[in-house]
Amino acid sequence: MTTPEPVVIVVDDDARSRETVRVMVESMNLRALTYTSAEDFLERYTGEPGCLVTDLRMPGRNAVELIDTLLERRYFLPAIIITAYADVSVAVEAIQHGAVTLLEKPYRENDLWNSIRSAMQQAAEFRQLSEERQEVRARLQQLSEQERSVLDLVVDGVPNKAIARRLDIGVRTVEARRRSILDKMHVDSVARLVQDVVIANAGRRPGNSATNS
Repeated sequence: MTTPEPVVIVVDDDARSRETVRVMVESMNLRALTYTSAEDFLERYTGEPGCLVTDLRMPGRNAVELIDTLLERRYFLPAIIITAYADVSVAVEAIQHGAVTLLEKPYRENDLWNSIRSAMQQAAEFRQLSEERQEVRARLQQLSEQERSVLDLVVDGVPNKAIARRLDIGVRTVEARRRSILDKMHVDSVARLVQDVVIANAGRRPGNSATNS
């Protein structure tokens, strides 16, 4: 399956500001999609990867509320917030809610340029991690219930003899299951196995899946 082309999503109720950002984005040889409000964007967004450039204060949802809504819908879009009303509390709130940076108007074009590059890099790294996570989870699904029991204890650092006692099986059975686990997970060491399990569980909450996983 072909990976969709990353885009810079511009959400701003001010037409001149939208156009300024769009022109700059296209000068970077990136594709831009523009929207007049958070509601307009959320109604039409279909999950394209990329980053978000948005004004802090807009009719309807503001930028922070927009970011929160995206996270609730399990979309990850690194956000750059532009505002004419920056202060410390606004900046802290924006960063706490997942913004990459907050730029105060009038901003330097180079600052926005660098912020977009940084956000797109974050988005690319997140996509790569998501793909790795999906691959690892698919391999975990191939393990039998008995192998999962051994895996859980191996990841916790429990030695083979202790695993055998806890599961009331022979040490050789534990060793055989460990070999089978390594084969099915396509790894050649316990260290790499643990790393993959961490990747698979990244972003999980009890009873929930990872965001946009």
